[in-house]
Amino acid sequence: MSDSTSKPLFAAPEADFPPTEAVALPLVAELPPVDAVPTDAQCRLLWDAYGMLPNIRAHSELVACLATALAELARAAGLAVDVTAVRAAALLHDLAKTYTIRHGGNHCQLGAAWVQEITGNPALAQGVLCHVHWPREIDLAVDFLPLALIYSDKRVKHNQIVTLEARFEDLLVRYGTTEYIRGRIRESFQQAEAIERALAATLGIDIHENTFGCGRLVE
Repeated sequence: MSDSTSKPLFAAPEADFPPTEAVALPLVAELPPVDAVPTDAQCRLLWDAYGMLPNIRAHSELVACLATALAELARAAGLAVDVTAVRAAALLHDLAKTYTIRHGGNHCQLGAAWVQEITGNPALAQGVLCHVHWPREIDLAVDFLPLALIYSDKRVKHNQIVTLEARFEDLLVRYGTTEYIRGRIRESFQQAEAIERALAATLGIDIHENTFGCGRLVE
């Protein structure tokens, strides 16, 4: 299992979404006021402010549905989980994706900086920063929000719910151009599998193909 000294795991290129009709990125002169844990409506106002592309909005909605369901089940299982915070982090995890597709940069780092500045909530910012890779041991009792977000994001391919295997097979086909990249993809898959096992054990249910009422499974 990776630890804090490991190299970052593979992250798909910023163009990991099918092309859509171009939408001009606005200059954000004034952001809408939001709570420390933004509501769904406030998150969508931030999407508008940063010109989030429609396909990324659809992806974020589905990731949020899965993450919210996991958070509710975890709280019912006895974990101290803030369901609204998990949902807000999921809705905002790709806030910077449109910008970095067009201008370059790391959408996790930039998005985390934006979320921290806007909300002043380091838990949400951490979730956004780490939604591709978790650099420490997997401990759901301590780090449920970022781990649930990683898993939920890995279960959504564009705007479809898939298994981890299907998601990573797609990454290997599209981005596995060198042995190094293929190795990093496999490492990322192994971490996602470890999170899945931890979630299943904690929740007491098989979640491998579970869609949690968020849609149908696509293979």
